[in-house]
Amino acid sequence: MSDLRDPAPYDALLLLSFGGPEGPDDVVPFLANVTRGRGIPEERLKEVGKHYFLFGGVSLINAQNRALLDALRKDFAEHGPALPVYWGNRNWAPYLTDTLREMTEAGHRRIAVLATSAYASYSGCRQYRENLAESLAVLEAEGLPVPRVDKLRHYFNHPGFVTPMVDGVLASLADLPEDVRAGAHLAFTTHSIPTSAADTSGPVDAHGDGGAYVAEHLDVARLIVDAVREETGVEYPWQLVYQSRSGAPHIPWLEPDICDHLEALHADGVPAVVMAPIGFVSDHMEVLYDLDTEATAKAAELGLPVRRSATVGADPRFAAAVRELVLERAATERGQDGQRCALGSLGPAHDLCPVGCCPARALKPAAAGADSPYA
Repeated sequence: MSDLRDPAPYDALLLLSFGGPEGPDDVVPFLANVTRGRGIPEERLKEVGKHYFLFGGVSLINAQNRALLDALRKDFAEHGPALPVYWGNRNWAPYLTDTLREMTEAGHRRIAVLATSAYASYSGCRQYRENLAESLAVLEAEGLPVPRVDKLRHYFNHPGFVTPMVDGVLASLADLPEDVRAGAHLAFTTHSIPTSAADTSGPVDAHGDGGAYVAEHLDVARLIVDAVREETGVEYPWQLVYQSRSGAPHIPWLEPDICDHLEALHADGVPAVVMAPIGFVSDHMEVLYDLDTEATAKAAELGLPVRRSATVGADPRFAAAVRELVLERAATERGQDGQRCALGSLGPAHDLCPVGCCPARALKPAAAGADSPYA
């Protein structure tokens, strides 16, 4: 039984996230971090940042990460393993490099990493791995011992991630007026990405039309639809749609956009819609603005009743799932068979990102993969 709670070889867990501004003065510097190297002028960054200014210049992502950090520490304290949990961001304080430096100076040498992105894609996986490699290179240049970092597998189909979203959809359906509930449609939303990035997401054998990115989201949507049917007896029509596009108009991105989808549903006489943001771990800016503000305003304009279901956030079941992910990976690293929980048709994702998985346009070193310079 003790082996089941043994975190060895890991001596710490790192919660790795995107980061966000926590006040008006942070917005432009934060966006400059996000877009570094693209030569975007400050005036354009101010325009892009208008969504943040609508909310006082604050993204809730940092507060939500603090809540998740507390939930992880509480779960670990109650159930084991006795691992310290740290938090670092790619684009805002606490910065990843600073956190890894703190962990290294505290003596940690083998670190499990949980990224707040559940699916395979360049921006949701490899870019985090590139940031890890950049930070490790800084530590190496400073003469510090370089820890080994292992990124935990994609958890899109873990029961602890899926089940809270099922409950969120059920609650949203129950909140709709009774006279429109039975005819409601489910719109499962995720971040749009360039079709070229989608098509090359995941391992090479998963590349193709939408790649692993689309396939994984479709699998989660089907899981939720099936669970809702079992609970309500109703097979609700559904579609995977996209939001938060930010690229140049001439570059193809995944479609349809949620607002266009709402217009199409309304034109077809659909009486109500539940928007389920399955592509997001927490209610950060893309959810608050693109769904709660922009899409909800579009629905009001159409006279279409909508509800937005909850993201997983700091749900205790998700914290427990993270514990299970750490312990299963620890068992694998010790050469033992760990229980690998996964729902749906795709099975548990790989532990180690293979060569060619979610490639970038410009090749950069990436940690925690088969091609990592930091084995």
